[in-house]
Amino acid sequence: MATAAVETTTRFSKPAVLDPLDVSRPEIYRDDTWHEPFRRLRAEAPVYRCEHSEFGPYWSVSTYKGIVEVESLPDLYSSEAGGITIADFLPETDVKMPMFIAMDRPKHTGQRRTVAPAFTPSEMARMTDDIRRRTSEVLDALPWNEEFDWVDTVSIELTTQMLAILFDFPWEDRRKLTFWSDWAGDIELVKNEELRLQRLQHMYECGAYFKNLWDQKIGKEPTPDLISMMIHSDAMAEMDHMEFIGNLILLIVGGNDTTRNSMSALAYGLDLFPDERAKLEADPGLIHNAVQEIVRWQTPLAHMRRTATADTELMGQQIREGDKLAMWYISANRDESVFGEDADRIVVDRPNARRNLAFGHGIHRCVGARLAELQIAVLLEEMARRRMRVNVVGEPTRVSACFVHGYRKLPVTIGKY
Repeated sequence: MATAAVETTTRFSKPAVLDPLDVSRPEIYRDDTWHEPFRRLRAEAPVYRCEHSEFGPYWSVSTYKGIVEVESLPDLYSSEAGGITIADFLPETDVKMPMFIAMDRPKHTGQRRTVAPAFTPSEMARMTDDIRRRTSEVLDALPWNEEFDWVDTVSIELTTQMLAILFDFPWEDRRKLTFWSDWAGDIELVKNEELRLQRLQHMYECGAYFKNLWDQKIGKEPTPDLISMMIHSDAMAEMDHMEFIGNLILLIVGGNDTTRNSMSALAYGLDLFPDERAKLEADPGLIHNAVQEIVRWQTPLAHMRRTATADTELMGQQIREGDKLAMWYISANRDESVFGEDADRIVVDRPNARRNLAFGHGIHRCVGARLAELQIAVLLEEMARRRMRVNVVGEPTRVSACFVHGYRKLPVTIGKY
């Protein structure tokens, strides 16, 4: 398929004629109308060149097969050369904050290996009782048969508590983590110079706060939190300040957005498909599979970006060195060739739900995936123990962006089944 013709645009300006297959447009996520353009891309142009967008030219990789191929060749498709989002880094105005997800081997390997022990099966077992206790406290405090915002009251609170524990962060200040995560993960802010500078200021504040926590742990015995793990590692102990901030942002956004938006999706999605909710209510043994299915259906991070390091061919398309590729996980997780014609539905007993790409694939697969799955599973288990059903009473307010795919607000009531 040829790319749609539009007038040449400058960076971050609206194209005079919109390409209907430009899936970087924030409004299609805000309005939940992204399904059709991705359906067309998968069917007609699984590797598609969008010449003009607010983020400049890029290739859309929209099928499961195409994304697995790109993710499996990290030396050919670099995370470091252009970063991990469709927004470009501008040396003349942007401040570089390196993070290990946006690094190539071998540095990526060493830094990932440093934080990985926080997410091992033994650590998950150690943390389960505390996650269950905190989840129970949040659920037991909810008002029955009264309207409230599920996103803020449940999803944000539970994920922010978990982040505070992972970082050994002062409990009374834990909502700062949510605030920093929202600013760091909002890709749309780069289009507005004033907001971009505000974000930079908030990231500096985040770095200064964590630098104080870091300094307090220097020379102390190792503890099972991420800051201590960094201090006591060869790969991360000598990071400069910008790299320190970059890795903090990665861990905060990764730990916040994936879990938070999946927790919101379980409330919204199960209400949307009441037959599947009934199936899950009748058989709590389906919970662990349902977690995989909810994460697939939601896909909390819509895309990751790679940059070609050499001329190559991808599914019949000629990719040039330096080209930007957006891997649309949100589309791959609806790929009919993998998940069937009912891929747009939640099916709690879907046999291959675990094949989802919501956490990525290959060497950059989300290091905290197990923890996210555990928190979502415990939430569903504790809801089942209370026979708690969430009823959505109004349309959600969605994130207007092509990176974080999530919810700002979700009005609900709860009752018993």
